[in-house]
Amino acid sequence: MTPITIEMVQQRAEADARTYGYYLNPDAKFLQSLLEGLKRNEERYGYPSCPCRLASGKFDYDRDILCPCDYRDPDVQEFGACYCGLYVRKDVYEGKTELQPVPERRPVEKQARAYGTAVSPAATGATAKEEVEKVPEPKKKLWYCAQCGYVVFRDEPPYVCPICKAKREFFVEIKTQIEFSG
Repeated sequence: MTPITIEMVQQRAEADARTYGYYLNPDAKFLQSLLEGLKRNEERYGYPSCPCRLASGKFDYDRDILCPCDYRDPDVQEFGACYCGLYVRKDVYEGKTELQPVPERRPVEKQARAYGTAVSPAATGATAKEEVEKVPEPKKKLWYCAQCGYVVFRDEPPYVCPICKAKREFFVEIKTQIEFSG
């Protein structure tokens, strides 16, 4: 297997940014730290999980935070950058708009399952272990984009279709006779 290099990680990120009309963060030092985080995560887990979030090492739990994560497009649209700041809009890249903090969109339930910890056991009086056990295992389903026909197998549809950019509301669950196991 070919070793992963920073150049490979950067080329992949740049290609993805170009494809979707985004730019990589213009701060060279900050960009370098994000690319190093992606490289480290890919070496550690075998997949490029988001450099700004704690990955579990379990692909099914981390699927939504594979870079570019499911939350990138709505974050860039609304705030000008993704959660970690790797991908930015043109106005941010050109310095016309200042980079602002982006709130976490990843649902608390997904964080709890991935991290193997309770988010707030004090709120319910339960132990951390009891809180984690309350979070259901992801149940994967087939989702169909009614706009372009893209099909994906996961617990919920993406926020934005990676093919045609249709919003999550355009995805329809495909009911099957076969039971898939995750």
